[in-house]
Amino acid sequence: MDENTRDRPDSQPSWGEYVISALGGLCFLGQVVLCFTSYNRLNLDRVLYLGWTVLAAALLMGMSARRTFEEHGGSAEGANWPGTSLAASGMYGVVRHPIYLSFALVILALMLISQHWLSVLLGLPWMAYLYLSMLGQERINLQRYGEAYRAYMAEVPRLNVVLGGLRHWRRQRAHAAKKET
Repeated sequence: MDENTRDRPDSQPSWGEYVISALGGLCFLGQVVLCFTSYNRLNLDRVLYLGWTVLAAALLMGMSARRTFEEHGGSAEGANWPGTSLAASGMYGVVRHPIYLSFALVILALMLISQHWLSVLLGLPWMAYLYLSMLGQERINLQRYGEAYRAYMAEVPRLNVVLGGLRHWRRQRAHAAKKET
């Protein structure tokens, strides 16, 4: 792959993607409104607490991933997205798509907080769209980074935080053992 292909804006959204994003934004806004109007609708306090916990974890994950991407992802000068190098540290060393995952977890948290059937109806299609977008981003990353991304895919799971955390911990431990010798 030559340098011109690598820098081409191949991930430029189409008008259809803008429309889908706008609809997703409206669904998200609807979920937020439902959290205010139907807070803990079913009075399931444990579900509510789980929702708040998931929301806090999702926000921390998203902020951490964004910071890692900006520090280690090599974003092009003057632009935040897309990066010009592969970010594989921090949350990107645990899961390949921590920002997508954090968005999906926020949507899930809103479902758990409101406990309203309409929140689920608004959230599930948006979560499916995020997953499909993630798959599309992987195709773009394979074109952009080639074998380096393929190796990254083999090492870091797409969304499995538990498996990714375990693998990340093992890599860190192995790296520390190499430094000692």
